[in-house]
Amino acid sequence: MTAPRILVVDDEADLRELLDITLVRMGLDVDCAATLGEARKLFAAGDYALVLTDMRLPDGLGLELVREVATSGKATPIAVITAYGSADNAVIALKAGAFDYVSKPVVLDDLRVMVRSALRLAPPSEAGSVARTAGGSNGSRLIGDSSAMQGLRAQIGRLARSMAPIAISGESGSGKELAAREIHAQSARNARPFIAVNCGAIPEALMEAEFFGYRKGAFTGAADERDGFFQAANGGTLMLDEVADLPLAMQVKLLRAIQERRVRKIGATAEEPVDVRIISATHKDLAACVERGEFRQDLFYRLNVIELTLPPLRERLVDLPVLAEGILQRLAGEGAPARLGAGVLDTLCAYPFPGNVRELENVLERALAFANDGVIETTDLSLKQARVMAPAPALVHAPVAVAEAVPAPAPVSGNALPSNLPEHLAQVERELILRALAQTQFNRTKAAELLGISFRQLRYSMQKLDIQEPE
Repeated sequence: MTAPRILVVDDEADLRELLDITLVRMGLDVDCAATLGEARKLFAAGDYALVLTDMRLPDGLGLELVREVATSGKATPIAVITAYGSADNAVIALKAGAFDYVSKPVVLDDLRVMVRSALRLAPPSEAGSVARTAGGSNGSRLIGDSSAMQGLRAQIGRLARSMAPIAISGESGSGKELAAREIHAQSARNARPFIAVNCGAIPEALMEAEFFGYRKGAFTGAADERDGFFQAANGGTLMLDEVADLPLAMQVKLLRAIQERRVRKIGATAEEPVDVRIISATHKDLAACVERGEFRQDLFYRLNVIELTLPPLRERLVDLPVLAEGILQRLAGEGAPARLGAGVLDTLCAYPFPGNVRELENVLERALAFANDGVIETTDLSLKQARVMAPAPALVHAPVAVAEAVPAPAPVSGNALPSNLPEHLAQVERELILRALAQTQFNRTKAAELLGISFRQLRYSMQKLDIQEPE
């Protein structure tokens, strides 16, 4: 069997020789080029399993070669060598289509890990087969035959072949974790762990220990050494769900871990290398969070190399029949699945589904409990509750003192504008928070869920607006 062939492009003779020797010792064939022109000729004439190029060459930039290889149609992964501290260049290369990067001075262990990852990539024919299997409702976690879903699955097939960080955006319940798992399943890392972390569910005091681990005796209660999320996902994929909820102090530490690809356990004196692909997800607008100072711009730049947007269910209602069928089959287990009665599908299509596919699952599971003889009727759906554009619900058991103490913001009619926008927005925010608190009998966790924000955000807003719990 012919050994995979690697193309190394670098104008430094010593580094080029080091890379050549290292790759040959891995059992690979190597061609070397010192200029962009030589690299173009070799790539056009050869069949390479990987191209490794420096970013600065005597006759041009390695970024030009990245773009040409990425658009060549050969599906050859290309990685770049960046100067120490030039993380921005690495991000630019990843956006241009690079598979991965290594930093100077090149750490040979990191280089070997990257090369092995590249060689594990499926060849183009196999990748196409996977994409075709996923294109229908079978073989993919993302069900649907709409053009939006077909395009999404095709995009995931391309993204799976890269190491670039991916930021998944979409409304709550639209399937962000499913998309992340699909990317992992189609990648060269599919045999390694997929670790999903809800950033909004970890207490701030425990975040560093949870992400990076700790040594025995590092703090009171640390009876044994423990790995963190990064170590658990080593070689695989780490998904940071609701990444916008990370506190600023943790964002700094996370940025360093992503850039250096090394983490230090609490109580340890040395860092340890980790090889993880980062996929982040949020239902919030991260760019807006950056503008408000709630999210670091440099971390946003690192995470948002490639953006993947999931369509809401209301924009792909053509997928409702196959989605409902799949959900009912799963709920049935080994028994006969329930079926939808006359007019049920029309009723579902008329509903806006603010909670997207997750809400559809809940609706059908609830309807199944009320269905007779395995047939779900319209009355079993119980869809009379909140609509997307429905007015805010009336207070339930609202404390009289709270309701009277907070005047509603003055309405703005016609083309009139509020005289003080920040004050008007603060009044609106205050009223909505009080409504949610009153409706949940001041259960802040449930109130935060009603408002679609994290518990930490609600607590901050209550402090900012001086909202006190009734005694």
